Amino acid sequence: MKYMSAILVLALLATAGLITGCGGGDEHGVSVGDTVSVYYTGTFSDGTVFDSNVDGEPLEFVMGSGAVVPGFEKAVSKMKVGEKKTVTIPPEEAYGKYNEDLVVVISKDQIPEGTQIQMGQKLPLRSNKGDTMTATVVEITDDYIKCDGNDSMAGKKLTFEIELISVRAGE
Repeated sequence: MKYMSAILVLALLATAGLITGCGGGDEHGVSVGDTVSVYYTGTFSDGTVFDSNVDGEPLEFVMGSGAVVPGFEKAVSKMKVGEKKTVTIPPEEAYGKYNEDLVVVISKDQIPEGTQIQMGQKLPLRSNKGDTMTATVVEITDDYIKCDGNDSMAGKKLTFEIELISVRAGE
């Protein structure tokens, strides 16, 4: 009878998931429904920090709930507790591509008299089809108001430094 080497046996057991920590099985342990806690710092491509919780409380969210952008969740799903990583997320996996169709110009004739409009103000708008969206006032002239319905992060590549603090199994 021929004997397998100990290394081959261990490799086969690890591949079958019978031994963990040897390269087999699901070592990160993050699944849909799990509650995770992370520290993160988010930056734009020019290095400007747009958000961070490093000096505060960890962000806690349920995987698969849509609480964070898909690219962030995807990065966390591949991490182990205690791991730190830096990921760059394209617009398609973050806040979407910038959509020019969501920029609307409204004639001042259509604004009720006495209404005060300010730069940066959020306005609810309704399309001819009855769809509603919230848009931000981005330009005011004597004749019109320009509003942008895109998220302020739309069209931007985002880089995150992430540290996975804990994973609590979902129910």
